Amino acid sequence: MAQYIGLYFASDDTKVSQSGDFSNPVEFDLNAEKNETGEVRLYVLADSGYYVENTSIQPTGDTSNRWYLAPDNSGSPGTYNAAGESLSLGTVDDTSKVYFWVKAEALSTEDPQVDESVTVDATGDAYPA
Repeated sequence: MAQYIGLYFASDDTKVSQSGDFSNPVEFDLNAEKNETGEVRLYVLADSGYYVENTSIQPTGDTSNRWYLAPDNSGSPGTYNAAGESLSLGTVDDTSKVYFWVKAEALSTEDPQVDESVTVDATGDAYPA
């Protein structure tokens, strides 16, 4: 399947690795006993020569019900959506970064684990620019 959009870390402009490739994943090291949360600022950018309409970001996977998404508000997170809900980003082109935030939580009721089941998926309708 063709890819027309990429996710990047805002801190260093590196591309987030795709599902199954753990070379540069969105990851959090959280202490469940302390109910810790972690968050990171990301952005999406369409591939060169394309734009993507109706862009949506969605956490999926076994524990996606503990992942939250928020729009960017001048470098800070806006209001986070409910756990597991998608975030609409509108139209994304190949020159303007569209920032957003991802937050995950660990709960004291869960066993320690290395959870590699969650992905942050970007979807939309891609067109040549």
